[in-house]
Amino acid sequence: MAQLVVQLAHGLESGHGVDEIAPFLMVFFAIWWAWMNFTWFASAYDTDDVPYRLLTLVQMGGVLVLAAGVPAAFVDQDFRAITVGYLIMRLGLVVQWLRAGAEHPDGRTTAWRYAAGVSLVQLGWLVRLALPEQFGLASFVVLVALELAVPPWAERPGSTFWHPHHIAERYGLFTIILLGEGVLAAIYGVQDALEARGFSGDLVLVSVASFITVFALWWLYFLEPAGEGLAANRGRSYLWGYGHYGVFVSLAAVGAGLEVAVADAGHHVEASATTLAVAVALPVGFFLLLLWATHAVLDTRSQVRPAVILPAAAAVLLVPLLAGTVGVTVVVVVIAAICVLIVAITVADQLRRARG
Repeated sequence: MAQLVVQLAHGLESGHGVDEIAPFLMVFFAIWWAWMNFTWFASAYDTDDVPYRLLTLVQMGGVLVLAAGVPAAFVDQDFRAITVGYLIMRLGLVVQWLRAGAEHPDGRTTAWRYAAGVSLVQLGWLVRLALPEQFGLASFVVLVALELAVPPWAERPGSTFWHPHHIAERYGLFTIILLGEGVLAAIYGVQDALEARGFSGDLVLVSVASFITVFALWWLYFLEPAGEGLAANRGRSYLWGYGHYGVFVSLAAVGAGLEVAVADAGHHVEASATTLAVAVALPVGFFLLLLWATHAVLDTRSQVRPAVILPAAAAVLLVPLLAGTVGVTVVVVVIAAICVLIVAITVADQLRRARG
């Protein structure tokens, strides 16, 4: 994940951020989808014995191969290492499903349908490597659609058991990892700025604002009772789970945007002020919108009122219009202030409900 954020940040800093969006979204899908499949499998069949742990090791090895291929994917549009790493991860999952089918007769049909579906789509990813470059994006979209279709198809004969609070916890852990990458990215930006110019008022201000933004996003995500919502609306788990791709990719992009915004406070970067402001505002605004949307799907009483979060998201998305006049630092401070305001209003609402 760190490799992915760094590559996007480098693209933004050099003024070629738009060129990096497609590989960023594509590689992130591979990471997210492999993690998501393993998470839901583990909720149903987490035996935690020796074979299970060894197959987990195989999947971890695939992650390392995938991470090693990230630079080539961004620089040369070379997805061979990414595909091989993804294949290794998926191979581990296929064996897990085959084992589940062999050892759990009641869920055998579903487990083996998962194994077959995942395997067939992997063949598609390998074939994609041989296609001409002009078919790269179209073939990716088709294969993504097939990947997303495997779970609903596999579970037609019968649904696997999963624990809603366990799933919510795993999603929360992934959120913390992504937020941690955001903090780490901001630290990299501070290091670059200190090496270039040393301390400055702008550097301190944008660094503090970046940290507060990440903290506010963390607070907002964990306000929502996802476990309770999933328990009450198990049939909507696909919408909630798939919708988190947007939530998670937004958080990853926030880290890259903050890194470049902090670096800009210490030295000149090639990208314009408006571009840097958009690099922070766009993922933060999308995160707020998608956070509301994914929990609205569960039809539970949201802790963050739509009348608060939706106008706030719109305000965040409009803030970059000021960048050419007030500068990137002020834009980041305003975004942090908006996020803090959402938290403050929501906490006040909670206190009021508790009292009365």
